[in-house]
Amino acid sequence: MGGGESEKEEDWPVTWIAGVRLVDAPVLFFVATHKAFRAELAALRRYAAEAAESGVCGGEVVGYLRRRLEFLRLVYNYHTAAEDEVIFLALDAQVKNVVSTYSLEHKTIDDNFSSVFRHLDLLMKSDEDAPHMFQELLFSIVSIQSMICQHMQKEEEQVFPLVKQKFTSEQQSQLVWQYMCSVPIILLEEFLPWMTLYLTSDEKLDIIGCIKLITPKERILQEVVLSWIQKVERSSSDAGNIHGKGCQLLNGLSSSKDLYMLYSPQIQCEEAQQLEKAFPVQIRGVGVPIKGICIWHSALRRDFGDIIQELYQIRSSNCSSSLSSVVVQLKFIADVLIFYSDSLDKIVYPFLSQFANKNLSSCSPLIDESQIKNLRVLLFYEAQGSDQNRGSFIELLCQELESLKRWFSKKLIFLETEVFPSIHESCASEMQLWFLYTSLHMMPLGLLRCSVTWFSSHLTENQSNSILKNMKSGCPSISKPFISLLHEWVRIGCSGKTSVDKFRQNLEEMFNGRCFYLTKQNRQGTVFSNELPGPNSTIKMRVSVDIPSSSVSVTTEEHDMSYPSEMNLHISFSQMFKKMPPLQKNLADSDDAVSLNLESRPMDLILYIHRALIKDLEHLVILSAKLAANVGFLSEFKNRFKLLHNIYQVHSISEDEIAFPALESKGVHQNISHSYCIDHKLETKHLRRTSIILDEISELNYREGCNVTRLKYYRLCLKLHETCLSMHKVLSDHIYREEVEIFPLFRQCFSTEEEEKIVGHMLGRTRAEFLQEMIPWLMAYLRSGEQHVVMSLWLRIARYTKFDEWLGEWWEGMTIYNTSTVEEGSRSPSLAADPLEIVSMYLMENDAKIKKVRHDRGTPKEFAFDDFNYSGSCTVDKSVLACGSQDGCQSQDLSQYQSEVDKKRSNEANDNCHECQKLSHHEHPLGMNQEELEATIRRISRDSNLDSQKKSYIIQNLLMSRWILKQKMSHQEASMENHKGEIPGKSPSYKDPLGSTFGCKHYKRNCKVLAPCCNKLYTCIRCHDDEADHSVDRKAITKMMCMKCLVIQPIGPICMSQSCSGFSMGRYYCKICKLFDDERQIYHCPYCNLCRLGKGLGIDYFHCMKCNACMARSLLVHVCREKCLEDNCPICHEYIFTSNSPVKALPCGHLMHSACFQDYTCSHYTCPICSKSLGNMQVYFEMLDALLAEEKIPEEYAGQIQVILCNDCEKRGTASFHWLYHKCPYCGSYNTRLL
Repeated sequence: MGGGESEKEEDWPVTWIAGVRLVDAPVLFFVATHKAFRAELAALRRYAAEAAESGVCGGEVVGYLRRRLEFLRLVYNYHTAAEDEVIFLALDAQVKNVVSTYSLEHKTIDDNFSSVFRHLDLLMKSDEDAPHMFQELLFSIVSIQSMICQHMQKEEEQVFPLVKQKFTSEQQSQLVWQYMCSVPIILLEEFLPWMTLYLTSDEKLDIIGCIKLITPKERILQEVVLSWIQKVERSSSDAGNIHGKGCQLLNGLSSSKDLYMLYSPQIQCEEAQQLEKAFPVQIRGVGVPIKGICIWHSALRRDFGDIIQELYQIRSSNCSSSLSSVVVQLKFIADVLIFYSDSLDKIVYPFLSQFANKNLSSCSPLIDESQIKNLRVLLFYEAQGSDQNRGSFIELLCQELESLKRWFSKKLIFLETEVFPSIHESCASEMQLWFLYTSLHMMPLGLLRCSVTWFSSHLTENQSNSILKNMKSGCPSISKPFISLLHEWVRIGCSGKTSVDKFRQNLEEMFNGRCFYLTKQNRQGTVFSNELPGPNSTIKMRVSVDIPSSSVSVTTEEHDMSYPSEMNLHISFSQMFKKMPPLQKNLADSDDAVSLNLESRPMDLILYIHRALIKDLEHLVILSAKLAANVGFLSEFKNRFKLLHNIYQVHSISEDEIAFPALESKGVHQNISHSYCIDHKLETKHLRRTSIILDEISELNYREGCNVTRLKYYRLCLKLHETCLSMHKVLSDHIYREEVEIFPLFRQCFSTEEEEKIVGHMLGRTRAEFLQEMIPWLMAYLRSGEQHVVMSLWLRIARYTKFDEWLGEWWEGMTIYNTSTVEEGSRSPSLAADPLEIVSMYLMENDAKIKKVRHDRGTPKEFAFDDFNYSGSCTVDKSVLACGSQDGCQSQDLSQYQSEVDKKRSNEANDNCHECQKLSHHEHPLGMNQEELEATIRRISRDSNLDSQKKSYIIQNLLMSRWILKQKMSHQEASMENHKGEIPGKSPSYKDPLGSTFGCKHYKRNCKVLAPCCNKLYTCIRCHDDEADHSVDRKAITKMMCMKCLVIQPIGPICMSQSCSGFSMGRYYCKICKLFDDERQIYHCPYCNLCRLGKGLGIDYFHCMKCNACMARSLLVHVCREKCLEDNCPICHEYIFTSNSPVKALPCGHLMHSACFQDYTCSHYTCPICSKSLGNMQVYFEMLDALLAEEKIPEEYAGQIQVILCNDCEKRGTASFHWLYHKCPYCGSYNTRLL
């Protein structure tokens, strides 16, 4: 059954804990905690899988699972909240941009816990289709297990090693102790024994030693904590029996059964009377335990009133020197009220409902959630610091406190007159004590210490003696060490060792150090409204960040106990503080995530890829669910999964190696992406696991089916579906977090041009074969408008390349996209475009425009010429550059002298003549006399719609058109002659002189190609161009001849004749370039639209979108020049883009052939184009310094100054007179010229 095999330990290894003791690195306490979480999750998964397989899915099983899952969720929530507010906050002060990702993951995991409990609720409510619903519950448990285990693995790999590195052992001990002081006591005394249950005996001893180290040196406190750890030795070894009490209390009592489980003595009148006799009234208001709460109420009223009075005095005196002390005290009182209200809601009020028959409608919370939120917002932004806002803050705070005082004063009166008298009448003294002690148990250890110290300082001598005496009597339901600890704290508080002033001072010191952990930048991002609200109005504030946590502590001479209290707010009032939307959709799915217009930023292309990934994952989940019933879906699933696996792998590598390093290069965002890189590494486990299961299913599918095989197939299908669900959940949440945290930073830190460069590097590493699969896949998941946005972004990024031409070669969908979004003028006309086509279309369009202007306006006008788009014109691409040499700029041309003209080149002479017939006699290139030709040239030169490059290009083609047309006609006549007889070249050719290997001097291959221009067979296109006086159009080649059987047939990778039986024409075949090769590694670049020598893009080469060149990966950082390869070598004047010779990239960004560079640098050291130095010439310049120092300038020239311009630093300066050498005063270069 699916889920039967739990996560293996080796799937989530602890990579760095071995050999390190907890006393040496107390932060390893969290690794031990992680081990317990892993073991508990595995046990829950195993139990659920066994129940699902056996079909036992009744209420008892569901109830057992629910109790354990509730405990796990509660413990994990407090664990993560304490990490956020203690460990992460301390680490963030040392290493920036690390912990925010993990805090975000904590929220996503809590949201996914909710899906588990939704399935549990459905199972509890209905028995219909219980096996299916239980299976869904199992799947959700597996998903949450994968998420938590991956998250913990990342923490152990990145966070805890940083804590160990940045903090001493003593500092780590303090952090772990603060973590423990942040968890409610009633949960902590169950959490510690539950954790040690999954440890070995040696690990338990290590934990005990660590606890002794981190616990303050107070004997009774250490005894209490150690008693909690050793509690497991006195209880059952089953984890399911350890927890329950604390979880039930923190979740609230819902029935009398819950109360019976928590309080062992039954509530019966006779027993209550007997217990009452055992606790006679000693002092009024104190001897009756529950009535002693009135003292607590008096302390709350008095301190709250004092705080309000002090605030009024500060407001009237305009002296805010004591404001911080008052606010610190208020924060503490607010925490006390919150926990007191929580204990009333979860213990007292449920008891009244069950046993005292009280109406719960009047038992409203002591403090309302909205009041908590408003107060904490005000306290949080008290440190705004501006004098202008200080008065507004005090005014708002006074209004809020007056409202809060009126509210909770009424509630305290209600408690004293209605609630506690009812409890006194219904409960014996023992149970009243249990209520009091249990309420204290619900506080975190740190807050309890603060509260006891504060409360004790308000007691009179009689009250303190009475309370201490009652505490000595003990309570049967409460452990004696804990009561002894409270007794000691009360005694210290009553002894006067900690006065009220000293208590306030201690609180202030701690709050000033750790209060409301808020960075200066966030504080500046939030301001108060200019309008002061009225007494009953809502507080108006603009809050731009989440409210972080506060921390309260009491510092004594012996030890420090602090507690971050915001975490308890987030857990107790989770609905109010949830700020995160559901994680079902990524940002690209939201309406305002990506603006679907041509103004979109380049990084939006990545968001659309994220959308397609998530939708494909959803589709795989659906297919995996159908596999068990229909094996016909297996082939589709395999193909989709293989493509998804490849796309995600390429996408992850591109992010890790290009996008993330670019973001971290901005110093303020350093370390922010490391967590996501670890995610990419760990997520390959999910993909690999899915692939293994898929292989097992495929093997079963092809065997003869039997009952055992079918059962195994069914179980594997369930396992595959379970893995797909888990993979979908993990990858979707990862993508969501990337879009929440990472991608908004690109918009903040990078301009559009910089984003284009980043995305261009990512796309420039992607192979053509991969893009041919990815582009249709991506478009299939996008709406029509989104498809146009994606394609416009892609074409804009690749506007300097031939990417659109490559798309048009194979993708039918390219025809529906409007390529006009690419910048006009970004494409220059190719140097090999058909001159007749250029001239004819120019003259035709201008003739039509002139006629239209005359028809519309009735008067002749100057030509209004719309810019002709040459991006669709045909170009000749002779060859590609080699990069096998050390110069390493571009790979070797393998389709030498291949042209990029129309596919119907054999008929283009007739087509051009047909086009020319449409022109008037005076505009026909062959019909123009010399005067008409000169007039046409002058008209072109005056055309303001053409730039200088296009003008010169069209004029040149116009002058060449007559000769070209005559050449075409002669080629056509020669081709017609060849068609009448036998096709020349119909015989094999050999690469080696012995005649054992088919091919030619250029390539090893097993076929010849038929050149349609001259109807002859040539071994390769380069052979044709070497022999003929013209170039062949590679696109027009449609036939080949197999050199084994000599049969002429349609071009393809193998011979189609029966005698050859699929004989391969070459190990490499490109149907675009019509290129065959049987010995070298070759790839087709989709941006050059040519075949090049090398292993491929992303392996040893990448394509620079601006330079429009394939370059070695070692040249990732280089000087970019727009379409630098589409130029001639400055030495030999050969067209570099189609040259087959190695190319050298100069430091200035210009290019020349490597051989030309070697010859040129024998006598020159400056670039022949821009005159910058070709390298580091420091040694040469020092030699010139020594030479000039020995020279003597004639007296008539001595002291004369010459103005110079430095070619290297491009600065003007002056130099002493010399007839040859002039040194730049700025950079020391002699590469200068006189002005």
